[in-house]
Amino acid sequence: MALFAGVAAADAAELRLSHQWSDKDVRHQVAQIVADEVAAAGVDLDIKIFPSQSLFKAREQYKPLSRGQLDMTVLPLSYAGGQQPAYNLTLMPGLVKNHDHAARLVESPFMDALEEKMAEDDVMVLVHGYLAGGFAGKEKCITAPEDVQGLQTRAAGKAFEQMLAGAGASIASMASSEIYNAMQTGVLDAANTSSSSFVSYRIYEQVACYTPPGEYALWFMYQPLLMNKSTFEGLSKEQQDALLRGAEKAQAYYLEEAKKEDSESRRIFAEQGVEIDDMTAEEFEAWRKIAAETSYKAFVDEVADGQKLLDMALAVE
Repeated sequence: MALFAGVAAADAAELRLSHQWSDKDVRHQVAQIVADEVAAAGVDLDIKIFPSQSLFKAREQYKPLSRGQLDMTVLPLSYAGGQQPAYNLTLMPGLVKNHDHAARLVESPFMDALEEKMAEDDVMVLVHGYLAGGFAGKEKCITAPEDVQGLQTRAAGKAFEQMLAGAGASIASMASSEIYNAMQTGVLDAANTSSSSFVSYRIYEQVACYTPPGEYALWFMYQPLLMNKSTFEGLSKEQQDALLRGAEKAQAYYLEEAKKEDSESRRIFAEQGVEIDDMTAEEFEAWRKIAAETSYKAFVDEVADGQKLLDMALAVE
């Protein structure tokens, strides 16, 4: 009889999901949808969510995920660019034009190629999602490349750091969760991050001007819900199906919410008395020109199949 009790208990699995945001953030809500759907399916599977980097630090989640020490994470994939340099392409200035373009990218051969690289690390995507972002300046507006000259600026990944450095900025690397404190203590003059993070980390309390992702969003970052592949494959067919159904529902929600987050961030910053200044087409092109000479060039030089991957991404209309 004891043997049977052990088997029954072994069937009821708990998965641990870690991320860096508060429970009010859209990325937490995406995780919650999957957890709720799985719970409602009654397949003896429970997803326990650890928000606000309470389990692993923001930038330290990919490695434990790939080793099976963590089951799931919502992660800006370029954070793992050190392990897989190809991931730096998921935060490349001017590569994604808008949210619908981002949705086409995730269905493209470009994403298939990235998922092959994830599989090498025993990682798979459950929910695809891109978020747009903008700039914020502590003392002034940041719309054109010359606006960052001499400013201590936070970017979110290597490609953006290269472009900003090319425009004359000094670079400070940190997770988005550290921007508020760095601005408050005078370490940072300017930052770019997602519109969702700008709001959930209350950056409006520290800045004079905000350039939201409008018609010209330079900043798009791929932030999927990932899962350890072996863990997924070790689940029963019913458990896998429940996860995939939850993921499908969460992905549709993510895309809709991502679009809303941009206009919502504009509204909230304006309400808080922050000046709003949009990027023009000319400014966008000036940034892209610097990106081509810095970020794009470095990516192709440093990544073995870099040109092929970049071409695949650029081929998506």
